[in-house]
Amino acid sequence: MDTPEEDAPSPARDGWLRRRLLPDGTDPDPRFTLANERTFLAWTRTALALVGGGLAVDAFTGEVWGRSERKLVALLLLAIGVVCSVGAFVHWVRSERAMRRGVSIPVPILVPILTAVSVVATLVVLAVILRGQL
Repeated sequence: MDTPEEDAPSPARDGWLRRRLLPDGTDPDPRFTLANERTFLAWTRTALALVGGGLAVDAFTGEVWGRSERKLVALLLLAIGVVCSVGAFVHWVRSERAMRRGVSIPVPILVPILTAVSVVATLVVLAVILRGQL
């Protein structure tokens, strides 16, 4: 059982960022918080892979695509990586707040967005392959 000293806020536990991002509620079970962090890190890895993909497309596809196509694909991958990273943070905060308030965890808006982007990207790649440019 927690003692009053363990429940008392401390500068390390109750910093300005925590007060700003997680203003109310009680600390959830650490297992749930850590699971939420693992999900955030998985989305962050995905975002970094997209950014790396954008850099790779720009650096290594000069012989395959023209400059404008290469830049377009690279910028799209970079933009999707940024959206994924921001979405990961937003979902982490919303989930943490929901757990602290004891309400259902919200549905991540990032999933349908990335699904739609993936479908469009697949169709574009398929069209390029069928045109014989790859």
